[in-house]
Amino acid sequence: MPIEELLAKAGEYLSEEDVEQLKDAYEFARQAHEGQKRKSGEPYINHPVAVAGILADLKMDVTTLIAALLHDVVEDTSVTLEQIEEKFGTTVGKLVDGLTKLRKRMKFKSSEEHQAENHRKMFVAMAQDIRVILVKLADRLHNMRTLKYMSEHKQRQKAKETLEIFSPLAHRLGISRIKWELEDISLRYLNPHQYYRIVHLMKKKRAEREKYLDEVISTLSERLENMGVQVLDISGRPKHIYSIYRKMVTQNKEFNEIYDLMAVRVIVETVRDCYAVLGIIHTIWKPMPGRFKDYIAMPKVNMYQSLHTTVIGPKGEPIEVQIRTMEMHRTAEYGIAAHWAYKEGGTVENSKFEEKLKWFREMMELQQETRDAQEFVESLKVDWFSDSVFVFTPKGDVIELPMGSVPLDFAYRIHTDIGNMCIGAKVNGKIVPLDYKLNTGDIVEILTSKHSYGPSQDWLKIVKSSHARNKIRNWFKKQQREESIIKGREMVENLLKKNDFEVNEVMTNERIQEVTGKFNFQDADDMFAAVGYGGISSAQVVHRLTDGLKEEKLVVLPDVKTVRRSHYKANQGVRVKGVDNLLIRLSRCCNPVPGDDIAGYVTQGRGITVHRTDCPNLESVPDERRIDVEWDSQTAQTYMVDLEVTGFDRPGLLNEVLQAINDSKTSLSAVSAKGDKRGIASIHVRVGIHNIKHLKSVVERLKRVHDIYSVQRIMQ
Repeated sequence: MPIEELLAKAGEYLSEEDVEQLKDAYEFARQAHEGQKRKSGEPYINHPVAVAGILADLKMDVTTLIAALLHDVVEDTSVTLEQIEEKFGTTVGKLVDGLTKLRKRMKFKSSEEHQAENHRKMFVAMAQDIRVILVKLADRLHNMRTLKYMSEHKQRQKAKETLEIFSPLAHRLGISRIKWELEDISLRYLNPHQYYRIVHLMKKKRAEREKYLDEVISTLSERLENMGVQVLDISGRPKHIYSIYRKMVTQNKEFNEIYDLMAVRVIVETVRDCYAVLGIIHTIWKPMPGRFKDYIAMPKVNMYQSLHTTVIGPKGEPIEVQIRTMEMHRTAEYGIAAHWAYKEGGTVENSKFEEKLKWFREMMELQQETRDAQEFVESLKVDWFSDSVFVFTPKGDVIELPMGSVPLDFAYRIHTDIGNMCIGAKVNGKIVPLDYKLNTGDIVEILTSKHSYGPSQDWLKIVKSSHARNKIRNWFKKQQREESIIKGREMVENLLKKNDFEVNEVMTNERIQEVTGKFNFQDADDMFAAVGYGGISSAQVVHRLTDGLKEEKLVVLPDVKTVRRSHYKANQGVRVKGVDNLLIRLSRCCNPVPGDDIAGYVTQGRGITVHRTDCPNLESVPDERRIDVEWDSQTAQTYMVDLEVTGFDRPGLLNEVLQAINDSKTSLSAVSAKGDKRGIASIHVRVGIHNIKHLKSVVERLKRVHDIYSVQRIMQ
């Protein structure tokens, strides 16, 4: 595209002052690229001018067009980013920086890692200013148009990358006119045989299709005019080559089996007219069942709005009709670019703009959780750039998920805690297994329990989305850290006791913080976690803690020790603060165990009854009857706990669950099991445990059994 053509196109909607800035940017870029050639042999400056021309077709602002002209200057010439910012401003500088690839002299393990880091840099810049990706899409489109000058290997590499990242991104932003061209060109280089075969077959039947289309448009125009509907335009739209190819592949059809190669598009003035036209069409031709879509009432995530219906047209052949307003049509063609409205200073004027990019904010949350750039790009392909299903919350909110998602993906998309506490799911009012594949239109309800012990390792195999998989992995990392902290602290305390030190006197907050600093840990938890997983030894920490202290033997009277042990054993391992020799019993409804938060209340003739603080039966007890109780750390009793284990009903599942309990050196006093028509097994076991830590280890062992979905502590 000559510069004169670009300036003329931009002059149709930009001010004279803006066009002058564009001229300055062109001259700057031309001098910077002086002497550089493209693979085709043409001057390099032709490429940025063509990129700016594509953006001018989208009616983008002057800042975006300037950035397009300068997008390769920093990467390919001696011009610096500082020079661009000084001459054209900070905003242009940031856009150009976001479009500049990372220097190859930086150390990367592979070309794939280098490319992945480039993509991540681009997406981070996009989060700050969406115009970065609009320039990048225009840049990629022009490069694809001139791909014939590249080697065959490069052609296939660029085409594959375009189909995996840039075409889906154009779709996400709603820019269909760039999306379809990127897809068609990519198919031409990835599968030329199928591409040219479809082109040939479409040309062969073009005259026949056009004659048929003229008949449909004539009939529809006459009827709409008679009904007094103001129509702005009726036209035929040929299906794009890649969409035909996809339908042939996914539906396993031959070309002659695809009927909707053409669609009729009707553009009217108002939304009311859209529905009026729909009604008229359905009186002329019979609608095909299941082929009506109302994207006006429920727009696509990329802002697309339209009514779609497929009817049995003349001669009994199906034809698709799309009905929309002119504003909807502009959005369908230009997407996010059609809603572009920047105030002076670069702030968004359209209050709905941020809502339209909600999906992108969610995508960038995923970027923050994923350190590895290649893993991040793969996550994008699965979570955001693949086919989707649209499901509903019970309140009617629409949630988009990757095709093949299960209720767990839905749960983690709603909130991390919902996912972690999930114990089951209902779809359309019916209980379903956690590996049930969700379909568009499903109403999903997640069943949770605060007594849930978190995700199972099997969940990592069930979930589809990277978002859910990362949340589950993070939960296990956190759990392992917490266990290491507890283990490390216990190791230090035990070693102190072994050397006759009083733990409470040695492990003061001040002394612990002092030792933490000496080992260069951020906080005490980091230090104890390091002891727990073997990073440093407990002896090293104890040595620092006791440095300079006088060793003192603990004095314990044998007769007192004996009396206390006997007393606590008789009182279920619980003591009432400040009172001895009281009759204490543990309630059977919630079966509290050491480590649970507990509360007691005075009963008539039965002493003190102890419940878990979250036990519903405790709520009805008056405050005046409640009493403070605490666990005795010296108790070694066994406590009965009821667990409900659910999973896929398969042969041998019960045996493996019982073996897991046996392997954890835990006594089993009762077991019952049942299966239902949906293939879900429910196994109820009563086990004897010593404390909450012991219980958690039993639960973790059970969750490692293959096909177990959840392990839940239950009340009687």
